[in-house]
Amino acid sequence: MSIARWPVAGGNCAPEAILRILYFLMPIRAAKVLTDEPNMSVFPRIEIIGVTGMPEIKEGDNLSLAIFEAARDQGTPLANGDILVVTQKVVSKSEGRLVNLNDVTPSDYAKQLAADTGKDARLVELVLLESRSIVRMDVDRGVIITETKHGFVCANAGIDSSNVPGEDVVCLLPVDSDKSAQGIRNAIGDLIGGAQIGVVVSDTFGRAWREGHSNFAIGVAGVEPMKDYRGTLDANDRELKVTTIAVADELAAAAEMVTAKSINVPVAIVRGYEYGTNSTNGIKPMIRDRSKDLFR
Repeated sequence: MSIARWPVAGGNCAPEAILRILYFLMPIRAAKVLTDEPNMSVFPRIEIIGVTGMPEIKEGDNLSLAIFEAARDQGTPLANGDILVVTQKVVSKSEGRLVNLNDVTPSDYAKQLAADTGKDARLVELVLLESRSIVRMDVDRGVIITETKHGFVCANAGIDSSNVPGEDVVCLLPVDSDKSAQGIRNAIGDLIGGAQIGVVVSDTFGRAWREGHSNFAIGVAGVEPMKDYRGTLDANDRELKVTTIAVADELAAAAEMVTAKSINVPVAIVRGYEYGTNSTNGIKPMIRDRSKDLFR
């Protein structure tokens, strides 16, 4: 069987290209493709399309309209059943979550932690303000792992300065990532005539037991974030007891392959994944309760 490859101008991840990846993942919509054999072959498929041509987003900009127009202008208009994976940075920028460190006055505690870890005391102050608690610290490596007010466990409360203009400017996570996702979903639904889409807001976190970073969902609207296989039978007719797949995280991680970190593609369209469009659960089902956390 041969699978068509799309040409990408200028090499992989070129901003000017429409980046598409086929993923053969989980139970998704069956698609028929032509093969070398006379019969049709059916296999599960989703398509991931990077949305190029987005302007630099600033506080107060209409992010939903910018996404809608960029997708339309590159020839991949949004359609009913699509899922948008929107990177946290553009969401935070549109919501005014950039902070100039020169406007931050660090507390004595922040100054002490900064001295211990080699970090900027003003940044440490913001980390403390955006966190419920400090989970772990490694002073030798300058690592501060916190639990954010949302319940996410990550480095520096998710605060960073990548893809942010200005020397002393950092970006905070959205105040309510689910609300952000729902706002984008509602606005784009109106723009495309009431069609139903899903929205995942993604961010990049480290992982506790593996090297490397991965994109995770931090906000969800219209998509059930977890797929529960418990009670179903596997291929050998054994009942599954514990398997619950973090669908929203998998969508976020897969989308990163076309959004990347430095090519100005902050949004991806996931097309072909069948999901329940009326889910109102948001991200909360994915946040593990402390009573079930064996490591805290």
